[in-house]
Amino acid sequence: MVDPLGEPVPLGVPGELVIGGPETARGYLGRPALTAERFVPDPFGARGGRLYRTGDVVRRLADGELEFLGRNDDQVKIRGFRVEPGEAEAVLRGHPGVRGAAVVVRTLNGEAALVGYAAGGGLSEESLRTHCRTHLPHYLVPSAFVLLDSLPLTVQGKLDTAALPEPEKPAPRAGVAPRTPAETVVAQIWCEVLDLPKVGVHDDFFALGGHSLRAVAVASRLRTAFDCPLQVRDLFEHPTVERLAAEVERRLLELISQMSDDEIDLSLTADL
Repeated sequence: MVDPLGEPVPLGVPGELVIGGPETARGYLGRPALTAERFVPDPFGARGGRLYRTGDVVRRLADGELEFLGRNDDQVKIRGFRVEPGEAEAVLRGHPGVRGAAVVVRTLNGEAALVGYAAGGGLSEESLRTHCRTHLPHYLVPSAFVLLDSLPLTVQGKLDTAALPEPEKPAPRAGVAPRTPAETVVAQIWCEVLDLPKVGVHDDFFALGGHSLRAVAVASRLRTAFDCPLQVRDLFEHPTVERLAAEVERRLLELISQMSDDEIDLSLTADL
């Protein structure tokens, strides 16, 4: 398996499956352009050898088996990242209780986004989201999830993507207003970045329409507001106002505990 630059990928990392050796075909009959694209020089074998780029995205498991994740010609660009929906779909299928799953591209809030569909028993959108966040990079986590009794199939037994329902907009709820100064600042920054009139302390940033680029903006504004070394990953690990504000407070207390009495006095009088 190789990455887009043709370099071998480590164990467990997705890459394109390539095939080499004397049994490899010489090319496509009468299609020189496609032959040049798919049959490339083999930098790992004998001189003059060729590798066939299969277009299959796989990863090697710890037991040596290959797990098929999808096709690289199914890749799409989501918020600046080139992603393979099949990789997210494979992880979604690994959730306990999921009998069938699909991940497709939909337009949400005017932007291309991944939507996960899952059929099974005892499932919830939150459990699916948590599972995906645990096993996927942030840009591959679906922005919305739809629970189904079963996946729609064509007469040939294949997934009928046209019959997959659009995700419903989350029902408005009263929510809990910010209760501490840290929650108030975090909530205000979320409102500015997400263009919302208000958010509750238990609202999920990503369920409200947040994504990686907006998370960068939030992290930057929080660093300025609190003079605290927050990173984008902190928002993914603490995706509600309540949890993120608590993490901000914890970081601030940690910084204060490392300061001397003179440094604390100086910081308190700096703006006087």
